[in-house]
Amino acid sequence: MTGSSGSTGVRLDRWLWAARFFKTRSLAVEAIAGGRVQLNGHRAKRAKLVHEGDELRIRRGPFEHLVVVKGVSERRGPAKEAQLLYEETAPSKQRREALAEQIKAVPRTSFKGKGRPTKKERRDIDRLRRR
Repeated sequence: MTGSSGSTGVRLDRWLWAARFFKTRSLAVEAIAGGRVQLNGHRAKRAKLVHEGDELRIRRGPFEHLVVVKGVSERRGPAKEAQLLYEETAPSKQRREALAEQIKAVPRTSFKGKGRPTKKERRDIDRLRRR
């Protein structure tokens, strides 16, 4: 982790990749271009510099993360180091956990049939249709 003590910053797409919000930089760029990432309450471009203390709103799927930047890094390291780069706000974490519980509570639809008909069943179906 490369900590910043001054006014140096890191590109938004690189920071999102280094903090492990996205698996690749191109996925991070795609999310930024799609408006799913906001920096300090405003839609940002991928080259915008991220500094310590900045606030990021990141939407991934149905979940929304509101994080405060605690450190900057241009290098993608282990997950333990990536977690030190940000801190998620308490209300954000509560909303995300509540949404996860709601998603788990929704009953799953499943097929209760036996699958495709066998050759014999298909012949029987054909015989019934011909009558």
